[in-house]
Amino acid sequence: MLLWLVIGYLVVSIGIGVYAATRVHDARDYIVAGRNLPFVIVLAMVFATWFGAETVLGISATFIDEGFRGLISDPLGASLCLVLFGLIFARPLYRLNLLTLGDFFRARYNRPTEVVLSLCIIVSYLGWVGAQMTALGLVFNVLSDGLISVNQGVLIGAGVVLIYTLLGGMWSVALTTFVQMIVIVLGLLYVTFIAGDMAGGFATVIDKAAAEGKFSFLPTLEWSDMLAWTAALLTLALGSIPQQDVFQRVNSSRNERIAVWGTTLGGVSYFFFAAVPLFLAYSATLIDPAMVERFMEEDSQLILPNLIVGYMPFAAQVVFFGALLSVIMSTASGTLLAPSVTFSENILRGFWPSMTDRQLLLSTRLAVVAFTTLVVLYAVSTAATIHQMVENAYRITLAGAFVPLLAGLFWRRANNLGVTLSIVLGLGTWLGLEFFVEEGDVEPQLYGLVASALGMLVGGFLGPAGRYVAQPGHQATESPEGGR
Repeated sequence: MLLWLVIGYLVVSIGIGVYAATRVHDARDYIVAGRNLPFVIVLAMVFATWFGAETVLGISATFIDEGFRGLISDPLGASLCLVLFGLIFARPLYRLNLLTLGDFFRARYNRPTEVVLSLCIIVSYLGWVGAQMTALGLVFNVLSDGLISVNQGVLIGAGVVLIYTLLGGMWSVALTTFVQMIVIVLGLLYVTFIAGDMAGGFATVIDKAAAEGKFSFLPTLEWSDMLAWTAALLTLALGSIPQQDVFQRVNSSRNERIAVWGTTLGGVSYFFFAAVPLFLAYSATLIDPAMVERFMEEDSQLILPNLIVGYMPFAAQVVFFGALLSVIMSTASGTLLAPSVTFSENILRGFWPSMTDRQLLLSTRLAVVAFTTLVVLYAVSTAATIHQMVENAYRITLAGAFVPLLAGLFWRRANNLGVTLSIVLGLGTWLGLEFFVEEGDVEPQLYGLVASALGMLVGGFLGPAGRYVAQPGHQATESPEGGR
């Protein structure tokens, strides 16, 4: 019965996507919803940027094992990313009225920079979207009591998300996310209150977590520990800023005020509400410690779903799994669209400059299908956990794309020489340490970030200053070095 109710919910989600398709008249409608979304929907979409499988299944399991020390990247780094994007990056980027971040890299620098950094952005989404698809597989596996394998569940979930994303694009993301966020907030709060009572009360759960040191999050005073802590924070806090899905949500806003505050408050909301699944999962250590111990050895991501199935009333099960599917699908749809748009606009269109609007729309939809296929293949072949897939996703953009974006927006001397050195040194340092040097105390992407910044500084002072500076209140102009 529960499985059929969930299937019904998936059908409703597809129905919303079909309705959203009626609002798509051109590529801009499909990619940025005509830049016409109100504050409440933008806030919901930004909140859903991170509140996905990683939050409910990934970091909740990590919290049981490592406490807050294991969650520096997410939710702390993830929330910081959204707040920084809203307060610093949203306004100048919104005023440029571009479709993608790749468009900015082309206008500010040149075509090769656009291609390389767009490819970095596209590659980074494999891990993030793969995590959502893996979570969908886990959900269907639990709901069917093992009749549907995890890999089969991945295929089913990917098919549903593909259908409504393919139909309505950003309008589908916006409308489905708004409905799904209502289900998420109400559903998780309801289930958490039940779990708290079953565990002996909220104070009992919190006191147990505090007694076991789960709330400690600051690094020790050892140099290696501080560097590792910083790397975990910056990988998501900065590495996820040059990401198309975040930019696309901001760029879909009706005006720049909504772009700024919808993003900022969405990040703050995510940070505080992420505590809900942490509490819910930790209550399992009091309700059924033997079950928790067993799944910590097998697959800790299954603790929360099995707690709900084994101990919650039927109504709570329906609410929880409806909420869980909502968080996964709302995140997956937006992150499927983002790399697909980047490919069609910044890779394909550069080789096909006469592409019409209708052809851009068609190529973006075909790219959605192709990227979904790649993500499914990745999800069914990797042994990484959801948390690991998400943490690994943004290493490439931290090492290669963050400095070019920051310098391009706010430093007049940023130029083609600087961005070339920044990309070569940043990505080269990261890849060299990642694949050819044994793992050390400092994450390779942190060295890559430092090398990227040095490359930009050296090139900026040695080469000619660019004229294009996108600052609040300034109009965008072409750099003498730029152009497609």
